[in-house]
Amino acid sequence: MIISQQAHRSTALFSVAAGKPPEEDFSTDMVKALSSRPRCLSPKHFYDEQGSALFDRICELPEYYPTRTELALLQRHAPEIAEFMGPDAEIVEFGAGSLQKIRLLLDAMDAPRCYVPIDISGTHLSTAARALQHCYPALDVHPVVGDYTGPLRLPAMHRNSNRRVGFFPGSTIGNLCPAEALSFLKQARHILRGGGLLLGVDLIKDPAILHAAYNDSQGVTAAFNRNVLSRANRELDANFDIDAFAHSAFYNAPLQRIEMHLMSLRSQRVRVCNQAFSFAQGETLHTESSYKYTVDGLQTMAAKTGFEFGAVWTDPENRFCLCWLQVPM
Repeated sequence: MIISQQAHRSTALFSVAAGKPPEEDFSTDMVKALSSRPRCLSPKHFYDEQGSALFDRICELPEYYPTRTELALLQRHAPEIAEFMGPDAEIVEFGAGSLQKIRLLLDAMDAPRCYVPIDISGTHLSTAARALQHCYPALDVHPVVGDYTGPLRLPAMHRNSNRRVGFFPGSTIGNLCPAEALSFLKQARHILRGGGLLLGVDLIKDPAILHAAYNDSQGVTAAFNRNVLSRANRELDANFDIDAFAHSAFYNAPLQRIEMHLMSLRSQRVRVCNQAFSFAQGETLHTESSYKYTVDGLQTMAAKTGFEFGAVWTDPENRFCLCWLQVPM
């Protein structure tokens, strides 16, 4: 649903939270996860300020190929992508993070009018949006704090834009289960009607490459994973012993996904939100899935959600792809 808001040059945060604030959402989800079997927590809760900073470090690691591969594709094909996006466009980025990749598109586009980055981490987004606005003073930047996987409200389209296009990089769609991915694309199709979506997707490959990417030698991914427990200690009056949980990441070939878990190294009891929970030795909290795709699989998913599959750009090793999905009127 789109709500009216007069366009003006400002990076003031626009909140789309329709119900609970982020900290209450985190407490509800954490208690639900710890009460369930198997225990599973949404990866969106990684991204508080510290988690977002850790993820930025992950993107710079030598083992973590997705970011540099996607950046190389954007650098090489930005002029072609800009042709698909068209002149005077408004760009909506889902899960915007540090707003680095969008710069390559903005530099290639013909008179982009407005940029709407959506992210769940308000502090991180606000800082990044101010920096981007400084570099692109003619661009209207409207950062939106919210969860793009749920019902989403956006400011009205910029008065000088003739179409709205989407950008969903980083293979973040892989963090959604297949049903969630279909639901997200259906919502995106509605928001972007008459425009299109540039989607960055990690492809199926040798599991050894995937294992290295999610088990880096510097332990940054492990720290990123454990930070969700540190966040619970900070925000939910929890008492997790961080050193009593091990980072575990592996490729589940039958489900075509990387799984990240936090494994209890001993039998223990923890307190979260004034409730007690027991962990057996070896029991895990499943914190993230990262699904990998084939181009054929993406075409099938696009067709199911009403998109028209357009151009595809892949790196020489077929590790990653960018694809353009057109949205009919």
